[in-house]
Amino acid sequence: MIVERFLEQVIFKSRWLLAPVYVGLTAVLLILVVKFAQELFHIVPSILDMPEEQIVLAALTLVDIALVGNLILMVVFAGYENFVSKIDTKDHVDRPDWMGKVDMSGLKIRLIASIVAISSIQVLKAFLNVHDYSDRHLAWMVGIHVMFVVSGVLLALMDWLAEKASEH
Repeated sequence: MIVERFLEQVIFKSRWLLAPVYVGLTAVLLILVVKFAQELFHIVPSILDMPEEQIVLAALTLVDIALVGNLILMVVFAGYENFVSKIDTKDHVDRPDWMGKVDMSGLKIRLIASIVAISSIQVLKAFLNVHDYSDRHLAWMVGIHVMFVVSGVLLALMDWLAEKASEH
């Protein structure tokens, strides 16, 4: 009984081993902010001289960085709250509505949706610069993107089926 209780306590407390992972992902957010600023400062001085296509590509790059940041933030918040500890925000007015309510099923769907959006931007950027890519490269990009979309649909279908099965 004493050994069992000790093992259970060790296993339960081992969740804190994930805390440095979430701190590391938070550091990645800082890196993304630096990269975003670098891209923005690169674009702004030459904005008047850029053709429209280049402006669209630059905007898509910034959107892409923002989407990756959102993805990381979702993983940090939901992962930490689901696996390590609740985040005590003292009912802060800016607390996102979804915090504390996203389970692993919801997180999977949000993650795949973000990945599909990021992949869509990459494919769109490639097609806007189609002359820089071989047909084979473009085909691979589209194929991978389609696999992300199919994976998302299948994950949503599996969650829907699991929900229906639990109702019975």
